[in-house]
Amino acid sequence: MANEKEKVILAYSGGLDTTAIIPWLKENYGYDVVCVCIDCGQEEELDHLEDRAISCGASKLYILDVTDEFCDEYIVPCVQAYAVYENKYLLGTSMARPLIAKKLVEIARKEGASAICHGATGKGNDQVRFELGIKALAPDLRIIAAWRDPKWTLDSRESEIEYCRQHGIDLPFSADSSYSRDRNIWHISHEGLELEDPANKPNYDHLLVLGVTPEKAPDEETHVTMTFEAGVPKTLNGKEMKVSDIIRELNKLGGANGIGIIDIVENRVVGMKSRGVYETPGGTILYEAHQQLEELILDRETYSMKKEIGGKFAELVYEGKWFTPLREAEQAFIESTQKYVTGEVKFALYKGNIIKEGTTSPYSLYNESIASFTTGDLYNHKDAEGFINLFGLPSKVRAMKMQEVEAARK
Repeated sequence: MANEKEKVILAYSGGLDTTAIIPWLKENYGYDVVCVCIDCGQEEELDHLEDRAISCGASKLYILDVTDEFCDEYIVPCVQAYAVYENKYLLGTSMARPLIAKKLVEIARKEGASAICHGATGKGNDQVRFELGIKALAPDLRIIAAWRDPKWTLDSRESEIEYCRQHGIDLPFSADSSYSRDRNIWHISHEGLELEDPANKPNYDHLLVLGVTPEKAPDEETHVTMTFEAGVPKTLNGKEMKVSDIIRELNKLGGANGIGIIDIVENRVVGMKSRGVYETPGGTILYEAHQQLEELILDRETYSMKKEIGGKFAELVYEGKWFTPLREAEQAFIESTQKYVTGEVKFALYKGNIIKEGTTSPYSLYNESIASFTTGDLYNHKDAEGFINLFGLPSKVRAMKMQEVEAARK
């Protein structure tokens, strides 16, 4: 058993799992429990959270609002990379986990703690993300994963509620089944209930939190204008805002118009497939708007390489490998491509669709004189003949050889 004076930092959400972990840590390890709630813009009610943590046996609760850091240092690089996991998932949960791990380590150092505890389950991705982050930043700290600990015998909400009751803790939680959700400023995820069977249609009327289905969206378009400077969103409908406020406003606009709802069966890091529904209304718009501007500005080879790097970047983020030299190197390449990604993007939101309405940039490589069907000074149609002859030479030489071989067989 650990020394009574040793401290453990508990990643605390205020939910049933992490609330039950407080007395469990004290009972099984004798730690002084310091709770840390990381607010990434989940908009959950934080009132009375300190009272709950202290009443359950914690010695202290930190509530850290890291929303702006999350947006500026984690979301923006993923937008610039166009980081999408398995063609659909915009990494809402994945992006937040390294920042949470970073803050847990910071508080652990401040408090002189010897361990960090989290309540992620043994089947999910989050245990990997939290622990890789902690190992990269504080390899000397012990990690306690309650759900994998042999001393953890609570296997249901009912058993957790009963455990708390036995320890004199009365909680405002019920044993009713509900979706397993993760929320922050970027998205909300839904797992469980009917979603556990991929054969079932999602019950969107019961499920959605941030918006409506496209069918229930308004019958008229919502027009949006955005500007970017060096790949960073700066204004929305003529008003300059910080990134977090742009995302909040886009969430409202996107949610109301049925934007950004995906239903995916994804491959988890731990080897299994899982089915989930994600709502990312503002993020979907932001990704598309950035892409709409970028396609005007990047040359073909850079655009192609950036697409490849973006896919790799998404995998790294999904796997929790944020604090690695490879992520830093890939991000450095991506940031170098953003130097001239400046301009204005216009689009309409309509029943789940984002419809282009015009894009301009002082660095646009689109040249009307070249691109038009009329012959201009910069492009002579006849020049294409020599290019095609050389570009197609390998194919022609191979075809000639195959004809020769075929003729020899006859």
